[in-house]
Amino acid sequence: MMLAAAVCGEPAAHAQAVRPVPSVTASPAAAATTCADRVYNGMTQAQRIGQLFMGGISAARPSTTDLNTLRAQHVGSVMLTGRSSAGTKATRKVVDGVRAQADTVSGRKVGLLVSTDQEGGKVQVLNGPGFSTIPAALTQGGWSTSTLRSRAAGWAAELKSAGVDLNLAPVADVVPASLGTRNGPIGRYYREYGHTPDTVTSHSGAFAAGFAQAHVLTTLKHFPGLGRVTGNTDTTANVVDSVTTTTSADLTPFKSGVKAGSPFVMVSLATYTKIDSHHIAAFSPTVIGKLLRTQLGFKGVVISDDLGQAVAVQKFTPAQRAVDFLAAGGNLILTVKPSTLPAMVQAVGARVQKDAAFRAAVADSVHRILTAKAGAGLLSCG
Repeated sequence: MMLAAAVCGEPAAHAQAVRPVPSVTASPAAAATTCADRVYNGMTQAQRIGQLFMGGISAARPSTTDLNTLRAQHVGSVMLTGRSSAGTKATRKVVDGVRAQADTVSGRKVGLLVSTDQEGGKVQVLNGPGFSTIPAALTQGGWSTSTLRSRAAGWAAELKSAGVDLNLAPVADVVPASLGTRNGPIGRYYREYGHTPDTVTSHSGAFAAGFAQAHVLTTLKHFPGLGRVTGNTDTTANVVDSVTTTTSADLTPFKSGVKAGSPFVMVSLATYTKIDSHHIAAFSPTVIGKLLRTQLGFKGVVISDDLGQAVAVQKFTPAQRAVDFLAAGGNLILTVKPSTLPAMVQAVGARVQKDAAFRAAVADSVHRILTAKAGAGLLSCG
């Protein structure tokens, strides 16, 4: 997701690998040994399903309607969208107000995961007093990795002071110099760290490491890469990458980030004909299950790019989008359009009731999300 509702990020947990999730086929008698397990066991089914969603709200002034929708659907994560120039203190007041409506399990709040899109350049949701003006990634890519890591740690501290847990960044897409600004989603806005896998790998890694240093999560995006396309999935249907394969060098930044312990990876809404020509990536078991999970060994949370208002998914109903993403192996559904949530939640609940394999996948997803929240200090089990 791009500019209007700005979305995208990776958890700064490069130094903080996500614990492998317990098998959902394990014996029910197996003792719950983690905070995430105990919270999961205390939840209602509606609360568990709500953890699968991240809803967008205005960073400047969340609407009462949107907040009521998130609360009614037990939504466990939010994304601050749009643009705000209010600064860190005012943003913190907004975030604290949203956190107050989090669900309670066994008398304790299950903390909301609060995210935003703070890449720099054209994609910086939060501005104003206390926030730096972050240059575009292409500029960041010209710095030494030590300089970028240091500055990223400072930017992360600003987000932390504003109450934000997760930055939907860094961009790990490699845009070839020959394509440059003709690449609609990334190159047009200078969102890439460079034009070679080596530069993107080193600098996306430095950005994530700086955020990890400040204990703010990050998200590698947009797997398996939007660097080879021309259309922007936010505004264009049928965006196709006919170049990338499962062994392409352009996957190197993602491989490196996963190896470093990235807790979140965002999956794109383009179709990759040399990987899976029948599904967009976010709905592809091949992209998520085989390539990201098995080949790259990713153990964390797979988050979708925006499934609310992106033109790339408008031919699917909101219900189909939610179910197809989870069935393909995705975990956290991002929609910057909260009005799509009721239909999505209802569809997931209905599918859980009648499909044992889907029910197991949902249980696995909720565990992954709660584990990430526990690592971010958002669960209370003391």
